[in-house]
Amino acid sequence: MRTYRVGYFVGSLSSTSINRRLSKALIRLAPPDLEFVELPIGNLPLYSPDHDADYPPEPAALKEAIAACDAVLFVTPEYNRSIPGALKNAIDWASRPWGQNSFHHVPAAVIGASIGPIGTAVGQQSLRAVLSFCNARQMTAPEAYIHMRPGLVADDGEVSDETTEAFLREFMEEFRTHVERVLTVIPRP
Repeated sequence: MRTYRVGYFVGSLSSTSINRRLSKALIRLAPPDLEFVELPIGNLPLYSPDHDADYPPEPAALKEAIAACDAVLFVTPEYNRSIPGALKNAIDWASRPWGQNSFHHVPAAVIGASIGPIGTAVGQQSLRAVLSFCNARQMTAPEAYIHMRPGLVADDGEVSDETTEAFLREFMEEFRTHVERVLTVIPRP
């Protein structure tokens, strides 16, 4: 059985991020042939085309980390009905300079948690539009907007609700299938 290396982004920089807890749950519930590595975004400078000819070390390391992955998973909150600034900045760095887009043909999935009842639905639509432009091969279903209620996911990723746990497990199984399908047609270099 082949193992797929998945780079995951946590869109929140908060030390108490519910999306970080969600990422831990997803890793716990993922099929065993998915191996995870976090793609950190907190130390990236703000993107500017002035750096395209000579990338700073942090963005260069991000691009190298994505290149070492078979797929990417975005676990992100919604800020003001859109993408958190730190996550958008990371995507801008990774997709530049022109012609060196790290997301080109990469299998990708999007999920997020919010304390609000609509989860991260609107923010995910913004993220999906950006990923479409970056030519990432997105998993379109199931969509996953997690309403994070107190106690739903523990700090270690343990999920207290059986229905939510089953849904997250199914999401990760679908993601694994999506990764395999995309890489069968468009292998990563």
